[in-house]
Amino acid sequence: MRLHGTACRVTIFIGETDQYHHKPLYTEIVHRAHQRGLAGASVFRGIEGFGASSHIHTSRILSLSDDLPLAIVIVDTEDKIVDFLLELDELIDEGLVTIDPVEVYRYVGRDQKRDKKAKR
Repeated sequence: MRLHGTACRVTIFIGETDQYHHKPLYTEIVHRAHQRGLAGASVFRGIEGFGASSHIHTSRILSLSDDLPLAIVIVDTEDKIVDFLLELDELIDEGLVTIDPVEVYRYVGRDQKRDKKAKR
């Protein structure tokens, strides 16, 4: 898949211990994004943060938290992202979802890199 030009980024902020049917919520979100054919999804683990509860979660050894903040970032066309938001409504009870317009400069998968090298 090639993606270039105007696109949309959805960022989902949840806790590391959030679950969906006894599975990590972040895993369910990434797998559903993959099943829907979205361009890609990445999960980032925060080292410290707080949300609506105002409770600070941290990875520092003296106050080790088992519920660190996670950010799941997905970029694709606006149409695909908007369709995927309906899926997120089913999955997320607590958390924050943001949507931003982005400009994609370059998006090339590994298979496409190999194809270019093979043509040389």
